[in-house]
Amino acid sequence: MSPRRKRMFWLAGALVTLSLVAFFVVNAFRENLVFFYSPTQVIAGEAPQGRAFRIGGMVVDKSLQRQSDGVTMQFAVTDTDKTITVRYKGLLPDLFKEGKGVVAQGSWDGTLFTATEVLAKHDENYMPPEAQDAVNKAHQKAAEKRAN
Repeated sequence: MSPRRKRMFWLAGALVTLSLVAFFVVNAFRENLVFFYSPTQVIAGEAPQGRAFRIGGMVVDKSLQRQSDGVTMQFAVTDTDKTITVRYKGLLPDLFKEGKGVVAQGSWDGTLFTATEVLAKHDENYMPPEAQDAVNKAHQKAAEKRAN
């Protein structure tokens, strides 16, 4: 086999290997990518069905209910326009409070959001940028409805 032919085989093998590595990296990234949606977007059907995503907003006052098993919680999250019921099995973060910001990761079945993780904001002024943007848009939409 000539040196030129050996180099071509090595180059072809390297390209195949690089392509496989790139494919696996992109595939793993796509599977672990989690998008954020507001309750209004989820109810409008913009969120994926059967795939994990995050919702965020404010916990509705007096909506927190502990289920009979003692570890399952149910509460409502709103962006001031629409409200979604969230069910979470586990311990809620210490900073979780009604009337405060929250981000929950899980899946939507069309009527109930089942969370696998709940994150609470860490101080009085902080809200994730995506959640703050969703709340601001919902406020604008509600103001436009009242004006009409």
